[in-house]
Amino acid sequence: MGWRDFRVWCDGQVRSYAPAVELEVRHLRALCAIADTGSLRKAARQLGMTQPSLTTQLRRIENTVGGRLFSREVTGSRPTPLGRSVLCRARPIVAEMNALVSEVRLEAGQTADARLRIGSTGSRAVVGWLRRLRARYPDADTTIHIDVSANALLQMVAANQLDVAFVHEVEGAPLRVPEGVERRVLVEREPQFVALAETHPAAARPVVRLPELAADQWMVDPSVDGEGPGLRRVLAAAGLNPRVVYGDYLTAADLVASGEVVTPCQPTARSRQGVAVRPLHGDPLTVRLFLASRAVPAARTGADGFAPDPGARTGADGSAPDPGARTGGTESAPDMAARTAAIEPAPDPVSGVPVDVDATASGAPLDVDALFGDLADAYFEIAWASVAYRQWLVRNESPLLRLQEPPTRDELDILGLAGPAEVS
Repeated sequence: MGWRDFRVWCDGQVRSYAPAVELEVRHLRALCAIADTGSLRKAARQLGMTQPSLTTQLRRIENTVGGRLFSREVTGSRPTPLGRSVLCRARPIVAEMNALVSEVRLEAGQTADARLRIGSTGSRAVVGWLRRLRARYPDADTTIHIDVSANALLQMVAANQLDVAFVHEVEGAPLRVPEGVERRVLVEREPQFVALAETHPAAARPVVRLPELAADQWMVDPSVDGEGPGLRRVLAAAGLNPRVVYGDYLTAADLVASGEVVTPCQPTARSRQGVAVRPLHGDPLTVRLFLASRAVPAARTGADGFAPDPGARTGADGSAPDPGARTGGTESAPDMAARTAAIEPAPDPVSGVPVDVDATASGAPLDVDALFGDLADAYFEIAWASVAYRQWLVRNESPLLRLQEPPTRDELDILGLAGPAEVS
């Protein structure tokens, strides 16, 4: 069915109805996003717009076709019978439009290989990572997709909608890693700090204990995979049962500053006016940071006929590096076997022809190890800028410290970690 036929079909749903909006491909993309995510909120994030704007857009689309396309339920948004009919016709049109854009780019000399699509659940390291990637691939069209849902980003990597994704996995709440997606671990256990009001009594101390926050109301973002269950598990283990409410981290700062809530936060988070960021004693809440990418296809082999180990960062002499230097830890044999398992290239959603999914602007295979190295350097840069996190890294002898020169005695003295000077 073509675009004109689709519009005629929509007009035919309610005869003599004057459309409230001229349907465009972007409207069809919005419908597909709502159906795929099952949530107006998540779909809005994916589309890069606000939820109210998407809600208004959906209402106008529904006015155009003359009926409700989604039913709003407690568990999310589900397509109505009319919505399923519209989606059946909309999806091929969106796929054809994507194919058209790709073909036009090919004709114009802008090959599909000239793209680098990265995703992230949100980190201050992303800015430095992008800067390094654009320096490494100056001719590539580098784009960033931010989504608080790590599972959604992993699915996009598996579906060849992203090349790599930097995500976090809450301890005790494993992510759903699709088949054919491999992981490079940056930090095995990153501690989560707590954001609280500067006027909070616990903010006067450099390290906060969970019992000091027993009477506080905690807030988590329900869109962040595993965060709610992970926090409840930690609180229960400490014998605490405070009230946990749901909200959006993007608008949480005012609530924290007013003393209404406390929230978990990244150790690299900046303190805002009225907000203090403190580490939690004993690091009860941690996440694992890793870079996800598609596994190396079987056809891409080295000179010896074997596929290269995507986890190895070999030196100039060909020797393998210290396994903890870039990965934050070693992999188990089963994990390594699964990571290096050969898979077929993902088929194009329109033509069905296998696509080389790991290519850069130059047409050479995508060097995921180089992307991982740039990410590690960018992460260390912002981690070292946080005094509290610097102290944690040094105390715990983090493998990240191997990426840089060891801290000088003056730096350790500033951190309060130098200890007594040696006497000759």
